[in-house]
Amino acid sequence: MKLSLQHFDNCPNWQVAQAALLQALALVGIEDVEVTYRVVSTQEDAEAMGFRGSPTLLLDGVDPFADPDAPAGLSCRVYRTDTGLAGTPTVKQLVAVLNEAQTLRSSN
Repeated sequence: MKLSLQHFDNCPNWQVAQAALLQALALVGIEDVEVTYRVVSTQEDAEAMGFRGSPTLLLDGVDPFADPDAPAGLSCRVYRTDTGLAGTPTVKQLVAVLNEAQTLRSSN
């Protein structure tokens, strides 16, 4: 499993997302994965990457929270959670996508 956390330098939420991701990995029991971090610096890079805002998590190269209608760019991202809109996915949401990814990997 490959995990990447993309963000821009002044994003107020990427470290919150990082902490939630590390907590979710521990809850799921995934210990042998390295999280890579990528800083998106320019609008051009954001558009070329299809970066939909900061923070963005890629799981095996796929954004599990993707909104195809969201524009690419250097903006703060908003996630729908059980408690309303937030700047990061919840630990519960991250656990769900990690469990789904593990299930898909073991069935292949």
